[in-house]
Amino acid sequence: MRSVERAVVVVVDGGTPSERIAAELRRRIAAGELKPGARVPSTRRIMREWGVAMATATKVLNRLREDGLVRAVPGVGTVVAARRAPAGAPAQGPAVAGREAERVPGAAGVVRRAKGGERELGRERIVEAAMRVADHEGLAALSMRRVATELGVATMSLYRHVPGKDELLRLMTDRVFGEQPLAAAPAPDWRTGLEEVSRLQWRIYRSHPWLASTMSFTRPVLAPDAALHTERAISALAGLGLSWEEMAQASVSLAAFTCGLAVHFEREAQAEQDSGMSAEEWMERLDDEDRDRLMSDPERFPMFDALNRGPEIDLGLDALFEFGLARMLDGVGALIAARGGATG
Repeated sequence: MRSVERAVVVVVDGGTPSERIAAELRRRIAAGELKPGARVPSTRRIMREWGVAMATATKVLNRLREDGLVRAVPGVGTVVAARRAPAGAPAQGPAVAGREAERVPGAAGVVRRAKGGERELGRERIVEAAMRVADHEGLAALSMRRVATELGVATMSLYRHVPGKDELLRLMTDRVFGEQPLAAAPAPDWRTGLEEVSRLQWRIYRSHPWLASTMSFTRPVLAPDAALHTERAISALAGLGLSWEEMAQASVSLAAFTCGLAVHFEREAQAEQDSGMSAEEWMERLDDEDRDRLMSDPERFPMFDALNRGPEIDLGLDALFEFGLARMLDGVGALIAARGGATG
């Protein structure tokens, strides 16, 4: 049986750059140089320290996440996860505590996995674990293998309850929409009704940044709790002179606008995790020389030049959502008026 350190040496001697870097970070974790809770190098630091591209650095962190060695903490970054039990040692941790365990090969050596875990599995528990992974580490980290690691069970045991990742995402989508249900009573007028639906969707996407990138408006996910949003939106427009096509297109267009803007929640969360800076902090780090290099020609960029010389403008996601939502509702109101319906 090889030790963790020996397994790491074997990988370091060959493999791709991402495998070699991941092996070195595994060694640091195994040796205690990086202790549980300590921040691991961000993608940008990996790029600087090893001279690799962003894609390679991202693969490194993804490998460590799949191994269960690191986890993402919002507002902090990627940190070392709680230690797995070493080979031959009593199993510890919430996934295996108090149950008989078996030794199984893992990416970082030999770890122990609970025998009782599979008997306790169920669809609800799998979905909850998948949501924890996606919420804390992003959608890129989500896989059936990663969820199994989170639960401390064999990957194949998940397939007895969920056929695959596509179905898992459908269940996750339905769950998050069900967590924050629509108001029991419809709004008194169409504009308030559509606004309530859109604002609720915005809150849901903010709560689960990964969600927006899974949504499709050409091949919609068959999630009943999500479909209720479209049902409510169309109902708000009924009886105002619009055709069924116009009501459906207005409802879906509004949802697509909200979702399209919300996609940036996960991108911003990933960028903040990688850089350790919020969007505002990143902008503040740009000095005048950086800005001049981007927009140094007033003749070519006269509007940007005027904007930069004027008062500060809020282009944050919330401000863009508020502006876009109001303008889209104005457009729906104009269409209702054109059809002879009441816009108030």
